Amino acid sequence: MTDALPAPRRRRPWSHRTRPGVDLAFAIPLLLLETMWLVVDWMFGLGLKVWAAQGDQERIDAAALAHLGRVWVLLVATLALAVLAGVFRARWTVIAHLLVALLAGGVLAVAQHQWDISHPPSPWCVRHSASC
Repeated sequence: MTDALPAPRRRRPWSHRTRPGVDLAFAIPLLLLETMWLVVDWMFGLGLKVWAAQGDQERIDAAALAHLGRVWVLLVATLALAVLAGVFRARWTVIAHLLVALLAGGVLAVAQHQWDISHPPSPWCVRHSASC
């Protein structure tokens, strides 16, 4: 008589915690890569474009807005990766991504604050008007 082999058990990502070695192998390089991206983008993406603008305010504003957009994209991508790592129960990867998201949020808040200070609304502008 032949015995049937047991059906293979399906492993779902949330059923077991990710091994610490694998978790750290993803967390540390991603933390360094995302932090380096923020620094390099600030230095070369914003800094050199502002330097190359040589006082042309329109080009400086365009570079600042582009930098704000790139940091916003990094913030959203980092939070999405943190959720994905949470599904796989990779605790250190989630912590690393949340630290980078906190850093990107801080950079975004500072850049937005500098933008608001350097571009005050005109005195005759009504805040609820569509032309402001």
